[in-house]
Amino acid sequence: MLRVEDTTAVEFPAALISKCQEIIGRYPEGRQKSALLPILHEVQAVFGWLSSNAMDQVAEMLNIKAIEVYEVATFYTMYFLQPKGKYVLEVCRTGPCCLVGAEKIMDYIGEKLGVKEGEVTPDGLFSYRGVECLAACGYAPVLQIGPEYTFYENLTPESVDKLIAELKGKM
Repeated sequence: MLRVEDTTAVEFPAALISKCQEIIGRYPEGRQKSALLPILHEVQAVFGWLSSNAMDQVAEMLNIKAIEVYEVATFYTMYFLQPKGKYVLEVCRTGPCCLVGAEKIMDYIGEKLGVKEGEVTPDGLFSYRGVECLAACGYAPVLQIGPEYTFYENLTPESVDKLIAELKGKM
């Protein structure tokens, strides 16, 4: 994964350009914008997140306005608009989870990791954020960790400690 700052000029590797052209080729002439979501996934897989410079390059590639890319990237929570940790703990923050302690779990994760929501730990391993419904209300509070989107249910401070220790042990 290539790391870039938002102000860094972005150069897409040849393999990424080739993959994007293949994706664009799946759609009829004049319908290239349909390739936007899969291309954003590919770009994020290479860089780890979507900088404004990377999104501008996607817009050029698809011959659309940059704002059209920004609108999509800011709408979907699967896209990251700032650098993230290797493990992103995504905590459900909708009503049912909050009723049983999701906000307390988020506060605990922030204290445990020593970062605020959206920030990355100094070792680059972790970041966390609140997300919308994870459809596991009966097991709340819950979080998921991508890209496999493994679910962790019935969270407590103790289970969060165990999870973080296990993830650190994978290094």
